[in-house]
Amino acid sequence: MTRVLVTGASGRLGRAVVDVLAGQGYEVRAASRAARNAGGPVRWVVADLVSGRGVAEAVDGVDAVVHLASAPYKGRYTAQVEIDGTRGLLRAAREAGVGHVLYVSIVGADRVPWGYYRVKLRGEEVVRAGGVPWTILRATQFHGFVEQGLAALARPGFLVVDPAIPAQPVDVRDVAARLEGLLRLGPSRTVEEFGGPEVLTLGEAAETWLRARGRRRPVLRVRLPGPLGRAFRAGHLVTAARPTGTITWREYLAQ
Repeated sequence: MTRVLVTGASGRLGRAVVDVLAGQGYEVRAASRAARNAGGPVRWVVADLVSGRGVAEAVDGVDAVVHLASAPYKGRYTAQVEIDGTRGLLRAAREAGVGHVLYVSIVGADRVPWGYYRVKLRGEEVVRAGGVPWTILRATQFHGFVEQGLAALARPGFLVVDPAIPAQPVDVRDVAARLEGLLRLGPSRTVEEFGGPEVLTLGEAAETWLRARGRRRPVLRVRLPGPLGRAFRAGHLVTAARPTGTITWREYLAQ
């Protein structure tokens, strides 16, 4: 069995990845900042990427690392996790003789002028220079993140969207399955993009979400200004790459 460490294992994607790998017979070591009691085939370990506590022990003896740990939109802490933490993880992985680091980034990280996307791009650069054979998977927006964003926008009693922005939400279960496939292929030293099975306008996604959740909100269609709006409308959040996921936005909402 291939021994795999999953960082960020308690997160939305991390839980899906741990389930897929354990189901496929991998020996899974799941890392989080706090101790967890869990039975079954998954071994939980404590590893803090910022302080470095437990990182060397977490990577010791594993064949590959699926690096999912992130801290979006948390100021200075974001860079400490995504950049400094990734650098420390790679240093420990290199010293431990790990054969493959698989890093998850975001479609548009190289084209969207947004602070967190720039941090993810710097994380990619750290992985490339880390001295461990690597693969980078850029995913489109997860279904859960899209829903979370729409729910936040709908709190005032109406929903504001730019209907010209294309979106390609992807299910974390599909991303997890693709990551398992990339583990089997081994390090490619390439960046692959992966999106959901359909491209919707943000207006379409919002209307479908409102109906599925039984919410009554007027939808205000407003053009997002500035460079960020232009990047979004240019399609930098979507990809034509194949393969894609299989679970649609409507199916996710129905489940």
